[in-house]
Amino acid sequence: MKKVLIIFSVFLITISLQVKAQVTLEPNYVKEHYEKKEIAIPMRDGVKLFTTIYTPKDKSQQYPVLLNRTPYTVGPYGEDKFKESLGNFPAMTTEGYIFVYQDVRGKWMSEGTFEDIRPTNLKKGKREIDESTDTYDLLEWLSKNLQNYNGKAGMYGISYPGFYSTVSLVKTHPSLKAVSPQAPVTNWYMGDDFHHNGILFTGDAFKFMSSFGIPRPKPITPDQAPQTFQYPSKDVYQFYLDAGTAKDLKDKYFADSVKFWNDVFAHPHYDQFWKDREILPHVKNVKPAVMIVGGFFDAEDTYGTFETYKTIEKQNPNNNSILVVGPWFHGGWVRGDGSSFGDIQFDQKTSVTYQEQFELPFFNYYLKGKGDFKASEANIFITGSNQWKAFEKWPPQEVEDKKLYLQPQGKLGFDQVKRTDSWDEYVSDPNKPVPYQAGIMESRTREYMIDDQRFASSRPDVMVYQTEPLAADLTIVGPIKNFLKVSTSGTDADYVVKLIDVYPANSPSFNNKVMDGYQMLVRGEIMAGKYRNGFEKAEAMQPGFVTAIDYTMPDVAHTFKKGHRIMLQVQNTWFPLAERNPQQFFEGYEATAGDYRKATHRIFHDVNNSSYIQFAILK
Repeated sequence: MKKVLIIFSVFLITISLQVKAQVTLEPNYVKEHYEKKEIAIPMRDGVKLFTTIYTPKDKSQQYPVLLNRTPYTVGPYGEDKFKESLGNFPAMTTEGYIFVYQDVRGKWMSEGTFEDIRPTNLKKGKREIDESTDTYDLLEWLSKNLQNYNGKAGMYGISYPGFYSTVSLVKTHPSLKAVSPQAPVTNWYMGDDFHHNGILFTGDAFKFMSSFGIPRPKPITPDQAPQTFQYPSKDVYQFYLDAGTAKDLKDKYFADSVKFWNDVFAHPHYDQFWKDREILPHVKNVKPAVMIVGGFFDAEDTYGTFETYKTIEKQNPNNNSILVVGPWFHGGWVRGDGSSFGDIQFDQKTSVTYQEQFELPFFNYYLKGKGDFKASEANIFITGSNQWKAFEKWPPQEVEDKKLYLQPQGKLGFDQVKRTDSWDEYVSDPNKPVPYQAGIMESRTREYMIDDQRFASSRPDVMVYQTEPLAADLTIVGPIKNFLKVSTSGTDADYVVKLIDVYPANSPSFNNKVMDGYQMLVRGEIMAGKYRNGFEKAEAMQPGFVTAIDYTMPDVAHTFKKGHRIMLQVQNTWFPLAERNPQQFFEGYEATAGDYRKATHRIFHDVNNSSYIQFAILK
């Protein structure tokens, strides 16, 4: 591990002189230094996509292109109206690029019909389209029509634009040399945004689709867009509780207007509809350099970050792809300095490090031949110890696998229980679901991913297990695998596992927040019991029988410091993040509000039925 740290330190010293991310742009900088053109560029089927091009006024040299394709508008619209900055952060604006923004098909000022996570069609005819062909056609047009263009293009995007960045890797245009999918939307059923392991994330799906999914019969500008949905109450927990089931919510709001909202309810299982929208199986023969970026505390697309990286690595063993993950919320690497998040501080400006050491040097090197970009394979910020570390592979190889067993009396330890009769029993009532965060929330917060869990640990329907204070630091890296042995008096149930860092007494306060006994969420995830044997088919649970619920949570990189405790919380509701399970078996969304039932649950931890989590620690 010392060798890994030295490599990373040398890398930082080597490139730290190249760029400074803390650039403050003067008012009208973009207007004074760039020319702007708005062009409707025809695709192979004749549909024209609205494209904005910012070209440096300095014509003494040629420039590469940085491309961003987005469903969120390329505005401001009008050739006399300019963005305040270009690229992901101001330092990109001053570096010297041709910035190209495009409204994707069917959004804002582009023609055509929009389709969410449009399926990729590898057997297309000459005029058939998907997002990869639209990207190709745009780059082809640029290569033939741009002035002062050096012929090299890069592409980047966060969230949905991250999806379009990933898609660009399918049958790539030869001019595309560097791509950075950042928190990319990847799989809206398995773990990004709207579903986690088969369970609808009601709040995120409803709030997003209530505005994003409204049909647009003709090209429009933002001032013509439908208004964002306004909750009738500032307490969204109560709003969703009063709404009844997710189907009740659909029937009351947008059922006749938002196509994808209806599609969600028409496809409760992982059927062909969702499989057609998988982009990762198509990401093969990747030619550009790739830098996947994400945050460990991203409430939207943590899943997509790691799955995109791992799949590209698996399917393209010779490709030049790297991973950068920090202690960030969704887009936090360019939406703040990254020195803290919620109540947790990181002792350094992690986002500034990313901007200066990774993103701009990455594009400068591959598009301009500038600098000597030699980033490691995986560049990871370890929370807890608050250190950047570099690895030759992710998940790392320099590790030791550990199992942490649930034990009687709320204990958690590395030794398996020897008793033959050991379990905890409690009652879960979906009519009184466990909230995902304390207090009154006007909307889903991003901070819940890292927030204090003491509000939940005192509830009788949350089972709590914790270790003794640690005798030495323990650093967990990679995915967390949950292996639960459970039973229920009902015929279905969901299971939430939360991995928590418990701070000791006399911990330093932060922003006047008392951190003594703080229960920092490191990772939480939910699993549908009815999909325990596969997501393509739902299966009822047998009342009273011991059942295995095994699933994997997204990767973490966290040091539990000496004197801290490791805690697990297990519960059956996580509201209103996740749709409540009626605790009776239904194939899809047929349940009514009257179908919600209390159920008695057991979590087993005996010699024959061990419940535990498995993870890797750094040696």
